[in-house]
Amino acid sequence: MSEPQPIYLSDYRPPAYRVTRTELTFDLDPAATRVKARLHVERHPEHEAGVPLELDGEQLNLKAIAIDGQALGEDEYAVGEAGMVVHRVPQAFLLDTEVEVAPDANTALSGLYRSSGMYCTQCEAEGFRRITFYPDRPDVMATFSTTVIGDAATLPVLLSNGNPVERGTLPGGRHFVTWEDPHPKPSYLFALVAGDLEKVEDRFTTMSGREVTLQIWVEEENLDKTDHAMASLQRAMAWDEQAYGREYDLDLFMIVAVNDFNMGAMENKGLNIFNSAAVLTHPHTATDAAFQRVEGIVAHEYFHNWSGNRVTCRDWFQLSLKEGFTVFRDQCFSADTNSAPVKRIEDVSFFRTAQFAEDAGPTAHPVRPDHYIEIGNFYTLTIYEKGAEIVRMLSNLVGEEAFRRGSDLYFSRFDGQAVTIEDFVDCMAEASGEDLGQFLRWYSQAGTPEIDAHGEYDYANAEYRLVLRQRTPATPGQAEKQALHIPVRLGLVGTKSGRDLPLTLDGEALGTDAVIHLREDEQEFLFTEVSEAPVPSLARGFSAPVKLNFPYGREDLAFLQAHDSDGFNRWDAGQRLALLALDDLIAAHRNGVEKVMDPRVVEAFRAVLAARIDDKAVLAQMLTLPSEAYIAEQQPLVDVDAIHAARTFVKQSLTMALRDDFLRLYEENRSEVPYAPEPEQIAARSLKNVALSYLMAIEDEAGLEFAQAQFAADHNMTDVRHALTLLVHGSRGDIADPALKAFGEKWAHDPLVMDQWFSLQVTRPQADVLDRVKFLMAHPAFSLKNPNRVRALIGAFANQNPVNFHRADGAGYRLLADTVIELNRLNPEIAARLITPLTRWARFDEARQELMKAELERIRAEELSPNVYEVVEKALA
Repeated sequence: MSEPQPIYLSDYRPPAYRVTRTELTFDLDPAATRVKARLHVERHPEHEAGVPLELDGEQLNLKAIAIDGQALGEDEYAVGEAGMVVHRVPQAFLLDTEVEVAPDANTALSGLYRSSGMYCTQCEAEGFRRITFYPDRPDVMATFSTTVIGDAATLPVLLSNGNPVERGTLPGGRHFVTWEDPHPKPSYLFALVAGDLEKVEDRFTTMSGREVTLQIWVEEENLDKTDHAMASLQRAMAWDEQAYGREYDLDLFMIVAVNDFNMGAMENKGLNIFNSAAVLTHPHTATDAAFQRVEGIVAHEYFHNWSGNRVTCRDWFQLSLKEGFTVFRDQCFSADTNSAPVKRIEDVSFFRTAQFAEDAGPTAHPVRPDHYIEIGNFYTLTIYEKGAEIVRMLSNLVGEEAFRRGSDLYFSRFDGQAVTIEDFVDCMAEASGEDLGQFLRWYSQAGTPEIDAHGEYDYANAEYRLVLRQRTPATPGQAEKQALHIPVRLGLVGTKSGRDLPLTLDGEALGTDAVIHLREDEQEFLFTEVSEAPVPSLARGFSAPVKLNFPYGREDLAFLQAHDSDGFNRWDAGQRLALLALDDLIAAHRNGVEKVMDPRVVEAFRAVLAARIDDKAVLAQMLTLPSEAYIAEQQPLVDVDAIHAARTFVKQSLTMALRDDFLRLYEENRSEVPYAPEPEQIAARSLKNVALSYLMAIEDEAGLEFAQAQFAADHNMTDVRHALTLLVHGSRGDIADPALKAFGEKWAHDPLVMDQWFSLQVTRPQADVLDRVKFLMAHPAFSLKNPNRVRALIGAFANQNPVNFHRADGAGYRLLADTVIELNRLNPEIAARLITPLTRWARFDEARQELMKAELERIRAEELSPNVYEVVEKALA
């Protein structure tokens, strides 16, 4: 097998031929679906006559081909593994093809496949080439007409993009529906679903008075799990009109829930296909986090109708053009709908743990990469979350009003076109008058920038001098980095008053909260008329995706945690204070000396508890310790055992010191009010369960009683799962085992709840968990062909149980490698994503490095898909 070759951004050329209209007919059959395609093709004006027509195509059995009604001879075209070449074509013509595909055999879930008897498509990024021969690239945009033919008894519902324009019956008990999508779109936005489904229907009236029909299609037993998704869709439609002036453009908007799906959801024009986990909710089966996740994903896919569909990306290197922008939009929507400070804390906490790790690893890449082997490997946190942070910086740089003007200009200027990141940024520059040339470097440079900051207060002159230095570490393929344009939002908090001080810079009064611009490798900022010695509050709201290094003392951090007016930085000060104490304890564990709790951390937590913060969701976040994964990212060398021991010690110490406060918090936030996924209720449940986590850290008798009662009450899945997790992760097997058994038996019929059942078992810290993983892999409900189940079992073990995955004997590594090798043959996309923990081998001790590299070498010895090959090669480079 020849090595897959990279594709380079610098090699981009417009397509030689464009398709202006696509007419498809599907005759569905599990083993042999027939797909007829009529393409209206014309040569691109930039290309000369005589250029052959090149079409992408994989795993297609060609049955017929004709141009303008004339069948082609075998010498007039050539078919290979990657597609077809037609040697001579006119300037404009009709191309007719008929192919046969096998949906049942498609375990990769890319193209047309069957899931639980339902036909489904996934075409992003390059799945359409597994449906028919086509120029499968985002800069080829055509209107689509699709006729779907299927058995009327087993496939009563036949869906595709756009509006239904014709339906009827056919001989042999079959029927058809024809769909027309009037908006030009690239092939990756094509969708088809056929199966035995039921719908929930509602309406939305747009700001111009048009009525849109909204449908959510599910299997009959899931009809009672769609209310939240429908309400979320309606809220998202209204928000997009108000925030961006964007109105929906078809008469019908559909969502379909699918059990077997590689992604969370897909924004196909008018027919969004969702992983069931991203759309189905019920108080008894879904947690608060799941309700919020569904709300965010429904909004994200809907927002794509403009930022991704009406205006799409020219090539896959521009992927963040649609994804980064749309993640920013869905984050703002969720912040407006729920608690804005908590939303920011949650997003940044995840970002700094997971995306920073990606930036520091062998697969680090720019937000716009300059090359790739398999585009499926670039649906990453860098593209999505870092891309969103860049858009957020852009919004902060130009201001909210100019950002809205720039967005309006972008959507109006490029409606119906496939464009680049420069087109987007240029619209912002034009709307604001800002020079954003340097800012574009954010898209081309990989890695996490670091800011080293130092400040001095001059009592005699009432001045505060702040020095900022920026640097970005070398990443694979990028040894040298250029200075970035970094917006740093800050305030100066007076040590006497505890209040934000007025900021005056270069004679200009900036208020008490301002953004300064770091453009050089090093810059100095002199603030005058500073009436008292301050503690700087830097990078407020996480104003840039950077690591900030400032020599805060522990007293400084405790002061900021108590007095900072910025909710995010107040939380972050507490996290930094806890990390300093954890550093000491990690060193103590490693050196075999007695662990001693820093009393300043205890007092800081006591002060937070006494402050009676009004927003319970914020209080819950401030009482939550940094995760083991985030602690690991702060360590030069990851010692999973020391990290686990240190964090456990801190949690137990806080519980022993503040037990009465945690008991009070739990009691105050208990409620028998009927469940609702509303911000106030979610906040109270979150705070109550944080308190219970502390009580269970020492398996306090009251905590054990609370956990057992909370599980038995079965009031809602948030409380039930949290209580069960604490019991299963504890030492009282006599209590946990019956509860776990009862939970599994009760929910054996519900795949999404069973995913939770799998995950909470394989994330327990006990040493026997690897045997539990192997046992569960043989469970009748587990299947490697189901991505959700793989993520819930293998993914949760490898990513969320570091102390057991990184066992000293390497058994966790072997299990993951075995799974990747098998998945490589079934579903390469999922296999490539699953391998990530092994690629981080350089962060660990020498013995573990060798074990991890040995497993990567074992994987490399297999005949690999391009997806897995690219990741392994980068990891071992």
